[in-house]
Amino acid sequence: MRVTQRTAGTVFVIGGLAVTLTALAYPALVGIEKTTTDQARIIANTRYGPLTEADRDFVIKVRAAGLWEHPLGLMAMERGTTPEMKEAGEHLVAGHSGLDEMCRNIAPELGITLPNQASPQQQQFVATVDGSNGKQFDTTAVNIMRVTHGQIFPTIAKIRASTQNTMIRQLADLANDTVLDHITVLEKTELVNYDQVNFQQTTPPKLPKDEMTPPAPQPGSPVLVLNEPPGLDVNTSSPTPAPSPSAG
Repeated sequence: MRVTQRTAGTVFVIGGLAVTLTALAYPALVGIEKTTTDQARIIANTRYGPLTEADRDFVIKVRAAGLWEHPLGLMAMERGTTPEMKEAGEHLVAGHSGLDEMCRNIAPELGITLPNQASPQQQQFVATVDGSNGKQFDTTAVNIMRVTHGQIFPTIAKIRASTQNTMIRQLADLANDTVLDHITVLEKTELVNYDQVNFQQTTPPKLPKDEMTPPAPQPGSPVLVLNEPPGLDVNTSSPTPAPSPSAG
């Protein structure tokens, strides 16, 4: 696992789950900045409807998100210092297990090769959280994940509104419910720094493309499965947050 050394502050400033791919078999270019490719271009006609570049990118984004948020969720279940933090970890693990299963089911049908590792940037997110302890662990994990969930949320809505592929539609439906659930449980920890999060999820700095590119899987290697621990009974369907009085 290639991890670049950065301070926790620098890493937190780095936002991003945006992925832009240029090859159907596997991404060649990934990044937040816009590329010259046409995201509406149809790259395959499948029995589930046409598949665009944006559709394909979305499957990769969802898979890549699980590859770092699932292990981080397991970490939160074990090391979270409050019941709310442990609950957030449970929801991350359960939610990404379900999304991962759908990604693994639809990828062969649509001709998409899934990565088995998160991008170096996403690996660094995990390393940064892993390097903290106690309350700092909770705060670091919550705010990094709240930024990334806030970034992917609008992308889900855009894909759901535009895709003509029924499989991508189903994935977007599940992702919408799951991400909203994750945002809700992260906010329940009362550790979200909203000013910082809102700034960082809307103005992410540019990074080299290789920092945001999940490594290609080895030829013939099995697809990594993100399992849900036995006995974990968590509902990640669309939640209704309970209103709470303002602290101010």
